[in-house]
Amino acid sequence: MKKIEAVYLADLIKKSTPAKYNIKLMETVNRTLLGFHQWTNGKKTLAGFEVTRVDSDTSYYFLFIDWHRNDNYYLVIYLHNKSTTAAELRVIEEMDGIPHIVWMYNPLKRDGKNDQRKAYFKQMFGSRKVHIKIPESPSDIEGFFDELFRLCQNRIKADKIVDVFDFEI
Repeated sequence: MKKIEAVYLADLIKKSTPAKYNIKLMETVNRTLLGFHQWTNGKKTLAGFEVTRVDSDTSYYFLFIDWHRNDNYYLVIYLHNKSTTAAELRVIEEMDGIPHIVWMYNPLKRDGKNDQRKAYFKQMFGSRKVHIKIPESPSDIEGFFDELFRLCQNRIKADKIVDVFDFEI
């Protein structure tokens, strides 16, 4: 996404007070996060948030970051233990004149079971492609977070499905 789009989203989150979520703004120094994760070191970060869903105590870190150092910003969502990312979102497309973040489930595990993961994701969630409407105001952030949390949880389920079922396609 363009920097202006990332700034817009980060500002909406800063101004929001969603009832179902606690939001903590993360400290940046010279537009970088210090000591967060080796993958983020030295990368321009517009904003970072720790977002916790109150009713489930599930948390993720939301980072608006120049992920590949090419002025193309991402909303990178890290697991709460910071071990890895749950989603890396960068594509914004208009659908019926309304901007949406678009994300495609495309596992890259090296165990030969990615086709099974893709089939499960599509079967359970309707499509491998997810469209999340960009919020128009701070009052829309709760629904935006609902969709992002659902995306992350569905991705985690699909990634782990081969551990639950040993099946062939």
